[in-house]
Amino acid sequence: MTNEWCGWRDATERALYGADDGFYTRPGGPGPSGHFRTSVHVSPLYAGAVAALLCRVDEALGRPEELALVDVGAGRGELLTGVLGALPGEVAARLRPYAVERAARPEGLDGRIGWLDELPAPGSLTGLLFANEWLDNVPVDVAETDAEGVARRVLVRADGTERLGEPVGGADAEWLLRWWAPPLSAAATGGGSPVGSPGLRAEIGRPRDEAWARAVGVLRAGLAVAVDYAHERGDRPPFGTLTGFRDGREVRPVPDGSCDLTAHVALDACAGPAARRLTQRAALHALGVDGRRPPLTLAATDPAGYVRALAAAGSAAELTDPAGLGGFGWLLEPVGGAGAALLKEWDA
Repeated sequence: MTNEWCGWRDATERALYGADDGFYTRPGGPGPSGHFRTSVHVSPLYAGAVAALLCRVDEALGRPEELALVDVGAGRGELLTGVLGALPGEVAARLRPYAVERAARPEGLDGRIGWLDELPAPGSLTGLLFANEWLDNVPVDVAETDAEGVARRVLVRADGTERLGEPVGGADAEWLLRWWAPPLSAAATGGGSPVGSPGLRAEIGRPRDEAWARAVGVLRAGLAVAVDYAHERGDRPPFGTLTGFRDGREVRPVPDGSCDLTAHVALDACAGPAARRLTQRAALHALGVDGRRPPLTLAATDPAGYVRALAAAGSAAELTDPAGLGGFGWLLEPVGGAGAALLKEWDA
């Protein structure tokens, strides 16, 4: 890593995805699961829920001869492996699973899984695209208001030292005014950089909007789902959310390749006009995952079954806890008439 000044977007790109020394792409690295737990790692119930959703998509599409499942930000392929094990045989036989991940293909991965370092061609697939905690790792620039309240781009070096750069302008300023306001607003003179109280910070989410649009565009028909830490316009965190993770602990964000760099996602900005936004709690409940304890009578008739059901209930409770993973945002984006019909069924 070099130590010149640059914006957080460029610094994060190098720190996470550098060819030889990136946090995610470093040869022989442990992968995301070596540093933090996502819903995928908490319980196989999560992969089972994605499998159930895939089956719903399959039905809505009329059971196509070839059904695609695209896992964007696939880590080491854990989600796809779990889904393949949870699917009915007839659906699995027609499935074409694709992992999109910039790290190298892990050894021993199921041979049915295609491994791609970029998204498939636009409009090439029919099925379900699923992006679990991907958008929070799409690099973005950070803005901070200076002593006069003018939003400026934050510059950073590889050691994490920051300073303020030029005022934010152009498309990035327009994005902040549309999606981060309040607390940022237009200057009284009109146009120019957003303004606000000194010391406010914001992540400029425009690259994520564009990345999500490209991901959705992969589908010819079906459903695209993004799951992530999220916040809504009107309730943005006034000091931003950029942080780091290493070895299961939150750490200072330093763009030297030593830690994950993540920031919450403005899913409302990413959403298309036909999209639906839910909490993970609501989405998983709709897919049959809840934390209800098994009846005590089962303990008398099937003690082993009771223990298994109790463990599953505990995992389900963690996945749906509104103060934890259950508070994650789910963005569901339909593609084509079948995808739109599926969301109507979801309401029913």
